[in-house]
Amino acid sequence: MTLQISGRIAAGSGAGSSDPILSKDFKEMTTIVPINPNPDFAPRPGAPAPDRLIEGNPLFSTWAYDDTPAGDTSWSNVLTGVWEATPGLTHSIKGTTLEFCHILKGRAEITSVTGESWTFGPGDSFVMKPGFVGTWRTIETVRKIYVVAQA
Repeated sequence: MTLQISGRIAAGSGAGSSDPILSKDFKEMTTIVPINPNPDFAPRPGAPAPDRLIEGNPLFSTWAYDDTPAGDTSWSNVLTGVWEATPGLTHSIKGTTLEFCHILKGRAEITSVTGESWTFGPGDSFVMKPGFVGTWRTIETVRKIYVVAQA
């Protein structure tokens, strides 16, 4: 796992800030959710609902990383595919879009306007949630699988 999380929210930005992007409420809503395939916390156990069970006695384990309510968002399109980018730096502004990414090859650094920074490489998965504003730096040519939900 190559996931690295660094950086902190800039001092002096927060409640009372005139910039809505740096407001306390905005910062408390994490807009990047790294997904570690080997969680370091206990799962929520479960089983299929009786009306869903066909055969056997399967048990489920769920490691939920995020359960932020979707609010009034309703998805109009869900897009999936493979995307590749060569090295460079671009703006990343999600608006009302949610994107799940799984990195197949390469390395990328994503930095939020709040100063938080994440580096992702092969095997890493993460979610870019609605409201994310920052930059995407492709360090080594990146290929990813994506699922995008557009409002």
